[in-house]
Amino acid sequence: MADSSGPQKNWYSILGACPTDDIQELKQKYQKLILMFHPDKQRPDVSEGEAEQHMQRFIDVDQAWKILSNEESRKEYNLQLRALELKQSWPVDAHITLNEMNWDCDTKCYTYSCRCGGEFILEKDDLQELETIVCCDSCSLSIEVKKVT
Repeated sequence: MADSSGPQKNWYSILGACPTDDIQELKQKYQKLILMFHPDKQRPDVSEGEAEQHMQRFIDVDQAWKILSNEESRKEYNLQLRALELKQSWPVDAHITLNEMNWDCDTKCYTYSCRCGGEFILEKDDLQELETIVCCDSCSLSIEVKKVT
């Protein structure tokens, strides 16, 4: 199954499916692909490299089915996909380091001025990762703040 740091492969695309497909649609796509790439179904004139690609594809299709056919593992995988999608969907306007931000002793947070006149506000508790995306408090811009180690 996909590990907790995020999905390694897109199991839906391996099956030619999408997250809204029901179990019957997934099963049909799985069966079609598993027969197509099964080692016993390959032509005798297939090159060794092509045979290895088909074997890898067979293994990937089987793994995709194991994950997506189980309701619990599919839910977990869908959550990982969504988290990855959200993490990648922010357009970053600037990359700065924590040293470039101003420390506000009263609010106990870091601030950085946005070109719109608003501020990027980063609370000390939000500094758990090496890189953090921070949104402006008055416009749609965001910055990536790197923690200096």
